[in-house]
Amino acid sequence: MFEFQFPYGFILLPLPVLVFWLTSKFKETGDAVKVPFLSKLGALTDKEPQKGDTVITKTWFQKLIFLLCWCLLITGLARPVLFLEPITWQNSGRDLLLIVDLSGSMEAVDFKTAEGEIITRIEAVKQVVDVFVDRRKSDRIGLAVFGDVAFPQVPFTADHSVLKELLAEVQPGMAGPKTVIGDAIGLALKMFEGSESENKVAVLLTDGNDTGSKMPVDKAAAIAAEKNVIIHTIAMGDPESVGETALDLEKLDKIAALTGGKSFLALDTAELENVYTALDALEHEEVETVSYTPQQPLFQYFVYAMIAAVILLLIVMLFPKGAERKT
Repeated sequence: MFEFQFPYGFILLPLPVLVFWLTSKFKETGDAVKVPFLSKLGALTDKEPQKGDTVITKTWFQKLIFLLCWCLLITGLARPVLFLEPITWQNSGRDLLLIVDLSGSMEAVDFKTAEGEIITRIEAVKQVVDVFVDRRKSDRIGLAVFGDVAFPQVPFTADHSVLKELLAEVQPGMAGPKTVIGDAIGLALKMFEGSESENKVAVLLTDGNDTGSKMPVDKAAAIAAEKNVIIHTIAMGDPESVGETALDLEKLDKIAALTGGKSFLALDTAELENVYTALDALEHEEVETVSYTPQQPLFQYFVYAMIAAVILLLIVMLFPKGAERKT
């Protein structure tokens, strides 16, 4: 689309006509010089004496060039711009953090795939989370893992391919054999501190109970609720296990309840897939569409054309003037 940013500049277009119309021609009266030998001068110069003065008029081409220069100048001052094709991009409306348990029990080979293959718990998580991440195209997703300690694996990013690559590299025990759920939630809160999103969601997955957090789980969940961070919890593995590998379903339910999230239990790969499908339905994608229309200024082209016209006018003025008009 073409547009003039200062269209009021065109009111100056008739200015030369008004100046020509309102100003009178220069006239001056005075005594003439009497030359007694004028006839001899006329004979010597081959000119016959005439009454009045002679005014050299401009040619139609010179007038046209002048008007063209003026029109180009006013058009340039009106600042024409060309609006190019709008550029549209989408910003995520949500920051989503995946918190994955890497305690030693995640090496247990007890999860059955749809094909009947038995795989480790961590392999089941990687397969299901890969599909889940692919469905969250507009979300910024981060990854945190925990064992004896909790640490960020991937900061919030829209580059999901990088996240999946780094998720594929994690292994059980790399953060220690224990399960520090409270510290993992504390780490999540720190990661969300730099987030500008108003919708902050974490998905905490574990196959055990808290075994040594410096921050109590209840306190961490309460702080998350104060900061409006929703935490969904997923318990996976054998609910009948005992000791450090026992699932503390009551604690996970409480974390979800305090923060406004949901609590899930997955005993095999199919149930784990259903959990992430349910989470996908609960946390609809929120997309902020931003549009920008680039502008290409065109005034400089009119200025260049005016300069070329002025140069042409100067060249024309070097040639003989227009016709003579007697007064």
